[in-house]
Amino acid sequence: MTYAIIGSGAIGSAVARQFARSNIDVLIANSRGPESLAGLVAELGPHVTPATVPDAMKADVVILAVPFTTVGDAVQGSAQWNGRIVVDATNAIDFPAFTPKDLGGRPSTAIVAEMVPGARVVKAFNTLPAAVLASEPAQDGGRRVLFVSGNDASASADIARLIERLGFAPITLGELNQGGLLQQFGAPLVAQNMTKHG
Repeated sequence: MTYAIIGSGAIGSAVARQFARSNIDVLIANSRGPESLAGLVAELGPHVTPATVPDAMKADVVILAVPFTTVGDAVQGSAQWNGRIVVDATNAIDFPAFTPKDLGGRPSTAIVAEMVPGARVVKAFNTLPAAVLASEPAQDGGRRVLFVSGNDASASADIARLIERLGFAPITLGELNQGGLLQQFGAPLVAQNMTKHG
């Protein structure tokens, strides 16, 4: 299975750091081009490879770590998704107020899913602050928790296995209209640094 991260800001870099720590190959891309990623890639090592956005979009699993309002631009012109997995690591935030965006009660990931027709969309990697997400997953004899939700159970299971490989403890919350709502910005599970033991 091939992996790519779209976005090299705080969250994208944090996720890339975990791939590097776990010796799992991943492409990383941003709107500024591969050259802009030279410093990050040099720091993280050989498992993180800079790519163009179109090349990154061809991976089996594409992790969207861009601002929620730029998802449409980020995925514009992407190849046919054909059942590939898109991981929504975004948070729907109104700036500068830093309040939850009013989506009329809809899960933010359902809106992301409309922008990637044919993809199996999973919500993950969005609930921990970037600095915590980038740090060692093992904590106090346990592992930091990452939540997973999605409408395709096999896609959610694939991402839960990836999270496990990265050293975290996945907790699957079910479908987007349940678990996805619990995971989005302003909901109870955001910014909770939980640890699973055993």
